[in-house]
Amino acid sequence: MNHEAQLAPYAAVSALSRGRRFAEAASSSRSEFQRDRDRIIHCTAFRRLEYKTQVFVNHEGDLFRTRLTHSLEVAQIGRSVARNLRLNEDLVEAIALAHDLGHTPFGHAGQDALNACMKDCGGFEHNLQSLRVVDALEERYGAFDGLNLMFETREGILKHCSVVNAAKLGEIGQRFLDRTQPSLEAQLANLADEIAYNNHDIDDGLRSGLLTTTQLDQVDFYARHRREVESVFPGLGGRRAIAETMRRMINTLVVDLIDSSQARIRDAHPASVDEVRAGSPLIVFSDAMQAEALQLKHFLHQNLYRHYQVNRMTSKARHIVRQLFDAFIAEPGLLPPDYLAAGGDRHTQARQVADYIAGMTDRYAIREYRRLFAVDEI
Repeated sequence: MNHEAQLAPYAAVSALSRGRRFAEAASSSRSEFQRDRDRIIHCTAFRRLEYKTQVFVNHEGDLFRTRLTHSLEVAQIGRSVARNLRLNEDLVEAIALAHDLGHTPFGHAGQDALNACMKDCGGFEHNLQSLRVVDALEERYGAFDGLNLMFETREGILKHCSVVNAAKLGEIGQRFLDRTQPSLEAQLANLADEIAYNNHDIDDGLRSGLLTTTQLDQVDFYARHRREVESVFPGLGGRRAIAETMRRMINTLVVDLIDSSQARIRDAHPASVDEVRAGSPLIVFSDAMQAEALQLKHFLHQNLYRHYQVNRMTSKARHIVRQLFDAFIAEPGLLPPDYLAAGGDRHTQARQVADYIAGMTDRYAIREYRRLFAVDEI
């Protein structure tokens, strides 16, 4: 059965895709976006996400989200919304699973530190690095570097990009110069990411003890759903009450996203993906929900991401990344042979160092730091 035949006219379909950079014979059993999803799941960078920080460093607890579990949650939310909007679920899932492949160890602290280190050599953007992973760094095929993904999957992975870098990317970066839109599947994956991290960061913050339910009652969106749980389940407490609250919050966001997007699509009435690209964003929250989401983001920034215990770990993370980068630049001979740039060009070597560090898991980066700087390590 051809599932893509059941999609809306504005959904991405393989037959109308801009294709792969290197031509390949079609599969007899899978759509091209299914193949992309499968390639991502089997790649090395995807497995490394299991040991990369979301907010809490991997060794701080077994139950906190990692980049891997975050990506799975994004994929689940994305597929649910895509089915309601008759979009291509396989493409949404592929984008969701790949969107953080280029993220550094230690979350945003590691990314910021590596960007500062690379300031004179093009900087570091984790979305651009995710594209670099699937286009060049993965080594799984004899015929080409990278995973040779479909244009639409690569487009969705590159959800943000500076104009300077976009100008160097050719077709895949052109929309950032023209200010046009990506596919609806890419737009959806972006907002599914937002739904996932806002809600699971609350859950992890409560589990860690860095947030309390009393603090969260300052956030209207949380308080409203907590009161609903108390009304339906009087006396319910502990993890069950939190889980009931969180699932209601996610459901409210998902339903609002579906309803608001359906209304926007109905008004715009796009007849094709090309019309989607030429228009304004169509996958959107309502204005009221967007305001509540912004309040929630502000709360998390003030009370979780800038909590002094998180700050202590992020300070260590920045130090580790800076020290590793400086050591490898000063003495390239410390690098594994695969990361030595031929010819000794500084910019090329710096990019190789950034590739090496960005590919590290949290614990591998800590181990490398100890190998280089602790006298009792070899």
